Amino acid sequence: MQTTDDAVLGGRLTLRQPLKGHRVGHDAILLAAATGARAGEQAVEFGAGVGAAGLALAQRVPDLRVTLAEIDGELCALAAHNAEANGLAARVRAVAVDVEDQAALAAVGLRPGEAGRVLMNPPFNDPARHNVSPDARRQRAHVAPPGLLPRWVASAAALLKAQGVLTLIWRADALDDVLAALTPAFGAAAVLPVLPREGAEPIRILVRAVKGVAPGRRDYAPLVLNAASGRPTAAAEAILRGGDVLPLATIA
Repeated sequence: MQTTDDAVLGGRLTLRQPLKGHRVGHDAILLAAATGARAGEQAVEFGAGVGAAGLALAQRVPDLRVTLAEIDGELCALAAHNAEANGLAARVRAVAVDVEDQAALAAVGLRPGEAGRVLMNPPFNDPARHNVSPDARRQRAHVAPPGLLPRWVASAAALLKAQGVLTLIWRADALDDVLAALTPAFGAAAVLPVLPREGAEPIRILVRAVKGVAPGRRDYAPLVLNAASGRPTAAAEAILRGGDVLPLATIA
């Protein structure tokens, strides 16, 4: 596999990633910025790829322990390399595992009821509505098989302790699907839309929910990525390059 070494977060992280196929983009950095965590907690990133979101979170929160869970063995190896290269290997590990398989998760030390945080950027494109890449790795990263989201949410619920927090990013046009998937186990949902530019419809939603608490929903003002001029907004630059957090990460 050919790879490149690329700086993200304004140079705070360097990530080795495949030259072709799925590449780290804004979604991973937005997910990290929406995820709150405390020192000493255990966080698990589902579908971690080369580890961008989990590593950004670990870098921001001292003493946070992070497991990068990724089904693709080659990407998992890159995630492990990236943890080492960024000086985070003492607190961040990468495991090659199917996040829908509870027995496999337990076998790599991810046991039920122990995690404080789960973050995820699942594949979310509908193959009936989007062109599917011929690249198998890119397909796996982008295309959601039927029922994937509820399965990943249920797996996250099993890993989280009581009042543990799940944070995810998904397509904005499928908010109802996200809320439905959360309903059996999670409450206190907080939703923050992401707009590509002023006046446009949202393209992403960031959602935070808490295991085992009463239902409820709180909506936040959207993050606008680009101004009318086409240049990134100050708010987007502060998050994507400056390492600032989104309001979802500051909820008590």
